[in-house]
Formats: sequence, structure tokens, C-alpha cells
Amino acid sequence: MKNALAITITGRVQGVGFRFSAVNKAHQLGLKGFVKNTMDGTVYIEAEGEPEQLNEMVNWCWQGPSSARVDEVTKQEIPVRDYNRFGVQ
Repeated sequence: MKNALAITITGRVQGVGFRFSAVNKAHQLGLKGFVKNTMDGTVYIEAEGEPEQLNEMVNWCWQGPSSARVDEVTKQEIPVRDYNRFGVQ
């Protein structure tokens, strides 16, 4: 069963390749959705997929790329929107 999560990552997460690393990870996990930088300096992800893969994505977000410093990761279940790919917005 497909689920969807909104994930917000705070810390030094902009300007360090976080979005592009997230796209690569999402593709590896078979997730659909998007990642974007927000005006408040966080990274925001909407991801859809199987619960196991979503949990792996959340766990990965705590690390991110090597140049990132993650302070907090929050997740919230959201309605499935049936994205057809995962990309950067």
C-alpha cells in the first residue's frame, strides 16, 4: 500500500547538494514526489511509496550528503497525490 510523507529537514541543508542527493536516494528507493529548498532555510520533501522505503528515506535524511549538518527531521503523513516521478522543484 502506497503512503505519502511530508519531510522537513533543518540545519545546514541548503547549498550543500542536499536536494540532488535526495533525488538520487529517492530513485534508489523507488519513491515518487519532489524536494525543494524553502525560504526559511529548510529542505522540504514530499515522498510517496511503500512504508519501508519511506522509512529508509527519513533515516537517510538524518545524514544527507557529507557536507550537510542535519539538526532535525520532521515527518507528517499526507494524502497520496500519485506523482509520476521524483524531482527538484
